Amino acid sequence: MTKAGSKGGNLRDKLDGNELDLSLSDLNEVPVKELAALPKATILDLSCNKLSSLPSDFCGLTHLVKLDLSKNKLQQLPADFGRLVNLQHLDLLNNRLVTLPVSFAQLKNLKWLDLKDNPLDPVLAKVAGDCLDEKQCKQCANKVLQHMKAVQADQERERQRRLEVEREAEKKREAKQRAKEAQERELRKREKAEEKERRRKEYDALKASKREQEKKPKKEANQAPKSKSGSRPRKPPPRKHTRSWVVLKLLLPLLLLCVAGGLVACRVTALQQQPLCTSVNTIYDNAVQGLRRHEILQWVLQTDSQQ
Repeated sequence: MTKAGSKGGNLRDKLDGNELDLSLSDLNEVPVKELAALPKATILDLSCNKLSSLPSDFCGLTHLVKLDLSKNKLQQLPADFGRLVNLQHLDLLNNRLVTLPVSFAQLKNLKWLDLKDNPLDPVLAKVAGDCLDEKQCKQCANKVLQHMKAVQADQERERQRRLEVEREAEKKREAKQRAKEAQERELRKREKAEEKERRRKEYDALKASKREQEKKPKKEANQAPKSKSGSRPRKPPPRKHTRSWVVLKLLLPLLLLCVAGGLVACRVTALQQQPLCTSVNTIYDNAVQGLRRHEILQWVLQTDSQQ
């Protein structure tokens, strides 16, 4: 890229009073730093170069009063071009501009403007009109400034409208959030109240249970003397034949011993020939046979062993 200084020496050498002519310098870039160092150069001619854009720091050259950018390839101006508040004369002839930045409305000192031979937006082109003489160029500057102020006001209103819409949306979101938080607080409050009521009922039930348990021993203590002084306690029913059975069990071995002794005496000793022993032996033999036949002995023995 070709810069001023590499062709034609130092910029100070080109400075003539307050005018700096960099036209026909085959520039692709604007030497902003070098220009910022020359605040006396209030008139700057950058026409007939190859500039397709201007850097944003170009708008810091606020000392400029007259600027010629004609016959370049500019497609747009920096968004903050309006910072060049001291600019009075601006030549943008024969570039590729379609629109102007909204900040253009801040160029309150602009008295002369040429926008011919640019593919301008139809509305802007109609507002700008021709710039064939001094009067028309002054009218162009005035009309374009008024138009850009209107555009700026419209954009500001649109920005305010969007901002208001965003504020309303934010208010709705905040209101919705507050309603949600209030609902959650109410829900937590209700749950807390329900939990408190549940615990109270459990506590009351526990106290009632303890009171009932404390009353039971008192009732039993109060009922015990009444049973002694009042109705007689029931005696357990006597077991039937208990005493007879005990006597029988005591006498049975003795009886069996006597019978056994008599049988032995009648069957072994010399008494077996006596009429009594003969009868006893006959009865014993018949009883033994009968017991063996009906197996009564086994039942009697089993019953006796179980007892």
